[in-house]
Amino acid sequence: MDLSKYSVEELFITAIKAERDSQEAYSILSGITKNAFLKDRLKFLATEEEKHKQTLEKAFKEHVPDVKIVLPEYSPVPLPEIDVSDETVPISQILQQAMDAELAAYEFYMEFAKYMKEYPKLVRAFEYFAQMEQGHYELLKLEQASADEFEEFDEYNPLMHVGP
Repeated sequence: MDLSKYSVEELFITAIKAERDSQEAYSILSGITKNAFLKDRLKFLATEEEKHKQTLEKAFKEHVPDVKIVLPEYSPVPLPEIDVSDETVPISQILQQAMDAELAAYEFYMEFAKYMKEYPKLVRAFEYFAQMEQGHYELLKLEQASADEFEEFDEYNPLMHVGP
């Protein structure tokens, strides 16, 4: 991912928007899922993304002090998004979108760290965020495998969850 054509302001705005959008998506998903374990994991991810956003907002104010944070409708740097607007989409597909977004976030933070190499504290923070995004990906990967299995089973036995 080449970020050289973007300004520091655009990169921070992209990161803040991505974290906010992910936090919202995970919150929505946790509110509609009936699987208690997945619900807890999605709440955890939403909380993580909110913490990232807060840290990024603080760093933005330090590195771009004279600019107010205004999040655009579309990110300056195109990154995958998690679309939770269609309730008919199987959870496994939504989890795949989330995994794609987490991998893109990992790559973005690793490149952003290189871009900000003159600020070692920020580099460490971005590398840490990248590692966390990789961890989020792995957690989602496990959940997706489980969702795939149950969705496949439901195709063959639609009454799987019926009964006492």
